[in-house]
Amino acid sequence: MTTPVQAQTLATVAEIFDTKVPFHQLLGMDIKRYDLEGVEVEVKMNSNLIGNIHQQILHGGVTATVLDVVGGLTAFSGLVASLDDWSLEDLQKRLQTLGTIDLRIDYLRPGRGEVFTGTGSVIRAGNRVYVCRMELHNEQVAHIAFGTGTY
Repeated sequence: MTTPVQAQTLATVAEIFDTKVPFHQLLGMDIKRYDLEGVEVEVKMNSNLIGNIHQQILHGGVTATVLDVVGGLTAFSGLVASLDDWSLEDLQKRLQTLGTIDLRIDYLRPGRGEVFTGTGSVIRAGNRVYVCRMELHNEQVAHIAFGTGTY
């Protein structure tokens, strides 16, 4: 069961990632769902995100960025889920130190599509380090890429 502090923390983080990070806005990232059960981040294809002009496919850097953002959000929601007695201020301090330690992306097929959705899950939760698996699919549920990230 989600506590009020957990819900408020995740809502605040989603708002920050959606409206305050200029690079996320440049890519058109939109957090569709962010709760203790998981995250869904959406990017709609536009001409500025094309990496191969001949095939009109999503740039690999956009894929990597979406998966990295999903991984960070997933790790933080895992931390929030594991703690029920922290204050909102303590959790905000932890968010400020969240960073990517390692990121691996496996590109499975060209990024064709109109809408791309990234999802994630926690593989391992430690005291200070989380390992997450992230996936990117298009609107036809074709698996475009997956990643493993350490945060």
